[in-house]
Amino acid sequence: MNLFTKAKLTYDFIKWRLTWDRRNTHYRFTVPGNGRFMGPRDAVKLIPDGAVVGLTGLGANMRASIMYWAIREVFEETGHPRGLTLLCPGGFGGRGRVPGTPEELGVEGLCTRLFTGHTETFKSLLRLADKGKLELQCIPQGTFILLLAAMAEGEDAFVTETGTGTVIDPRVGRGTPVLNVGPQYVHAENGGLRYTCPKLDVAVFNAPAADRKGNLYVKRAAMIGESREMAKAAKRNGGLVIANVGKIVDEGYDEIFLPAEEVDAIVYYPKTEQTGSKYHRRPLKMLTTESNLRLDEGLARVRFVNRLVGVTPKRSEVDAVVARLAATVFAEHLRKGALVNFGVGMPEEVSRLLFDSGLFIDMTGFTESGVFGGVAAPGIFFGAGINPTEIVSSAETFRRMYRHLDATVLGFLQVDSDGNVNVSKRGEGAINYVGPGGFIDITTCAQHVFFVGAWMANARFGLANGGIRVEQPGPVKFIERVDEITFNGREALKRGQKVFYITQVGAFRLTDRGMELFRVMPGIDVRRDVLDVTPMKVALPEDDRVPVVDASVITGRGLRLSLPA
Repeated sequence: MNLFTKAKLTYDFIKWRLTWDRRNTHYRFTVPGNGRFMGPRDAVKLIPDGAVVGLTGLGANMRASIMYWAIREVFEETGHPRGLTLLCPGGFGGRGRVPGTPEELGVEGLCTRLFTGHTETFKSLLRLADKGKLELQCIPQGTFILLLAAMAEGEDAFVTETGTGTVIDPRVGRGTPVLNVGPQYVHAENGGLRYTCPKLDVAVFNAPAADRKGNLYVKRAAMIGESREMAKAAKRNGGLVIANVGKIVDEGYDEIFLPAEEVDAIVYYPKTEQTGSKYHRRPLKMLTTESNLRLDEGLARVRFVNRLVGVTPKRSEVDAVVARLAATVFAEHLRKGALVNFGVGMPEEVSRLLFDSGLFIDMTGFTESGVFGGVAAPGIFFGAGINPTEIVSSAETFRRMYRHLDATVLGFLQVDSDGNVNVSKRGEGAINYVGPGGFIDITTCAQHVFFVGAWMANARFGLANGGIRVEQPGPVKFIERVDEITFNGREALKRGQKVFYITQVGAFRLTDRGMELFRVMPGIDVRRDVLDVTPMKVALPEDDRVPVVDASVITGRGLRLSLPA
């Protein structure tokens, strides 16, 4: 990436950052003879009190920001619409920092219920829940989306085995109410789980463009999420569809995504974003199927922007070693042509290493938003992809996943003796609740599950004499029993899945004997650094000799990764 590109990216980011909360909710674009076109405030007045409103997006992608601002402003001025229920399958709040997200609706009296798969980004709404002002319900993201797709076809519920044995299973955990407040929306049925949610009254979503007849287009979108499914579910229930678009185009601009007769209100606003910092009128083509940018150049640009934003964590040399070990274990078990999902955090480092090793040409990556091919975009662009080959609905993505998924690489908060994993509960109260996102669906589908993370919290590891040493210990994250089961190890064994856990001390695998340490890092003493510090029951090989990780994983020199045909 040259200096000119860096300077332009820096300028664009600074400009966006200085103006990201500026808006004009009184802006109005109309088309003579077509009453579907209206201003954001006009569209808000169509939303009745007590409505169930569906919103869609992931990360910084697909935010209908002008509508969120308009809803809040009109409510503050008039007291309406009030008592809304929000259905938001993905996490696209602002984490209490970024304006123009569904967090704008976190005002007492405006929103009284939130259904989502990934809670932690909606900080203003979580604070309402902790004050007893909002009912917080959590449904696994993929299951939630497939439920909405079923409702679009006239069904009232979605029955699946997903969630069995986890916190979402009311026979094991709390079910859908996060704070044990509100009705239960999941029930055991015929060996599986039956999920329901309130029927949609209004669907509000972001689309790239509309023509003057009111047809919607998604050309050059970074993702389309579950917007079509939400629109159809709302119409099936006799409700409203409100589209916020960023461009007005000629009829025939592209294949019609939703025809005009299925849309009730179109709010054109020129500052509608394709993704964080980029408008639909000037989209990032590298996040679309029309990209002509080299993949490595696109990845470099995204990483540069994330450093400017300050969301890129600082990684140590030991983190690189853990990523190399994870990539090595990954390559030992996958074959060419694999369909693979990567999570955020350390899994992004594994993804980067596999890309740098040239393995991405031998596999297909995707994100749960519906973006296939290329490389999943990290940081603020999560949910989009760099040089994607296909963009489909998130519902179609989860359908494909359930048909076949070779592997997923994910992080963790806690792991226990049964191989159970907690990623959903960081602490007490709604404000500390993460939610599973698509984690439960993905780990149910994948034939191979690779968990990558830290052996200890707030610890410091270093490299010395060709090995790893614990320089400053911290609380071990591998414990006797996790605080909340987001992944059930015993259920995974029943499904025949292969499950691995990679850390600074080595790699474990889930077996009928329990958590077996099958690789140990050089410099790590199995007794001192593993067995004596963890309450988790650890199984060793039958001869008690744990193979030591190869030196190439420590140094990176001579490390060769490949996938067999």
